[in-house]
Amino acid sequence: MNTVKLIDIDRISYAEGLKLQHRLHDECAENDEKQSLVLLEHNPVLTCGVKTGEGNVLVPRSVLDKEGVEIFETDRGGDVTYHGPGQLVGYPIVSINRLGLDAHSYLRTLEQSIIDVLAEFGLRGERNGLAGVWVGEKKLCSIGVTIRKRVTYHGFGLNINPNMKHFYLINPCGLRSEQLSSLYEMTGENPPMAEIKKLYEKSFEKNFGVKLTTD
Repeated sequence: MNTVKLIDIDRISYAEGLKLQHRLHDECAENDEKQSLVLLEHNPVLTCGVKTGEGNVLVPRSVLDKEGVEIFETDRGGDVTYHGPGQLVGYPIVSINRLGLDAHSYLRTLEQSIIDVLAEFGLRGERNGLAGVWVGEKKLCSIGVTIRKRVTYHGFGLNINPNMKHFYLINPCGLRSEQLSSLYEMTGENPPMAEIKKLYEKSFEKNFGVKLTTD
């Protein structure tokens, strides 16, 4: 069975997280046994993917500064999105060759790993065309990935109980901000992030057929 190193971080800046991803990606591209899953929360930040549409950031930099929200251009797929406390961010750094996947099946498996976590709270997560996971008409999880040298990085942001007002600073992933929601808004539950991480770890192992280690 393939092993994947679990890296559990409480909260860091997006810049620090991206630097970590690049290092882990380089290690895995050189030796595909060195796979990782990074779970964390970010400080408030807007990240602009390579397909960010003109006008999808709705406010000037002065408003972002007042709200304490950074803005960062990054190399993942997709449009602009928001990360912040109360959102579980996951960055799988894995070899799709080693896991027997292609880009499409990797993305579908990543979505399923989120769908299974939402099911633990009685929510029926669904795919809705573009990458991500929806519950009814509301999107709870955004996904933007990059695959280089057959190794993945970037990943997902699952809304547990973030500051939803910050999504109104943008058209998140090209959507209207009112199309987004969170686990708390859907269920009234606000479980500790440590509990969500444990549920996700089990789901990741099951869906990708791997064993997480901390060594």
